[in-house]
Amino acid sequence: MQTQLAAFIKDTAKGREAQAILLNCVHCGFCNATCPTYQLQGDELDGPRGRIYLIKQVLEGEIASAASRRHLDRCLSCRSCETTCPSGVSYGRLLDIGREIVEDQVARPWKQALLRRWLLLTLPYPRRFKPVFGLLHGLRPLLPKRLQAKIPAKPRAAVRPDIRHTRRMLILEGCVQPVLAPNINAATARVLDKLGISLIPSVAGCCGALPQHLSATGKAIDMMRRTIDACWPQVTNGVEAIISTASGCGIQLKEYGKLLAADPLYAEKALRISALTKDISEILQNEDLSALNIRPCRIAFHSPCTLQHGQQLNGVVENILTQLGFSLTPVADGHLCCGSAGTYSILQPELAERLRGNKILALQAGQPQIIATANIGCLLHLQAQAVEVKHWIELLAG
Repeated sequence: MQTQLAAFIKDTAKGREAQAILLNCVHCGFCNATCPTYQLQGDELDGPRGRIYLIKQVLEGEIASAASRRHLDRCLSCRSCETTCPSGVSYGRLLDIGREIVEDQVARPWKQALLRRWLLLTLPYPRRFKPVFGLLHGLRPLLPKRLQAKIPAKPRAAVRPDIRHTRRMLILEGCVQPVLAPNINAATARVLDKLGISLIPSVAGCCGALPQHLSATGKAIDMMRRTIDACWPQVTNGVEAIISTASGCGIQLKEYGKLLAADPLYAEKALRISALTKDISEILQNEDLSALNIRPCRIAFHSPCTLQHGQQLNGVVENILTQLGFSLTPVADGHLCCGSAGTYSILQPELAERLRGNKILALQAGQPQIIATANIGCLLHLQAQAVEVKHWIELLAG
């Protein structure tokens, strides 16, 4: 796809990056076949190919409209199209660049702007989000049913083992997860402890994924730098890996090297963080799990988009669970997004609910006892309507 970049971006790093991505696109449209929003809407502009054209127009100097922003907003950033694309187009990165430009060009209605601002000021900060969650939980009976479904039950206190092994790994606590589901990381610590690995917590907060997808690039970069600073002492002390139990955070951390490549102070450190970052499944697939006290059951596994399309780890968790004796039910259209997609379920509730409805039908078709997943956003989104939903690592912790 030949592109004549406009003067405002022509000689910039982002402009060159976007042009290189566009050159790989051959307009084939294979991406639309696996795009969740294109399947729902049937509109070319609500599929990857149409959105690529919208971004191309903006890069060439055409001023964006509210309509073009709406079509970009509807994208889930699920990256299913990247898995399908025969030309290797880095659509997710192109979308980030396009959204940032459009965000600067088109003012949002005040309600949209206020909601996005509120999300940026609360969700990435556990100390802020925790009292907000407590307040919302107290008001839950008074809220509309749609909002009630988005507020989970208060979690129970989670127990972690002492740090006592020579083998040590670092875990990022995250932002929303330690408030809403602290047992996920605690269960990870218990599992690894049985394998002779101690898990060291890092309270860096948000990895930058949330502001990155809300086009708050400056805030995302600040959070990435802060995360690197928080992790660096343990990195220099020789931890084996940086563990992610939220696949949405994992893909962000693995892309630090690319996202901070032009940062003279953090580029090398970012590459090191990316190289060390592993999803918990990548660790466990190489360990002897016979020490775990497993009670296998019949489960349906929902593979988050950030795990199967972003990190390209499709099948890894499923193989671990199968080897441990769990019975996995078949799930139709497992490549499709559940509609969570970070803040998408809040900002695009109608599309998110339609996607969730389809996903729950597919997950429950095999009558599982439990639905398991690998990302906090998917877990919370599916919990509202499905049978019991857990992070898969909790099934291994006993």
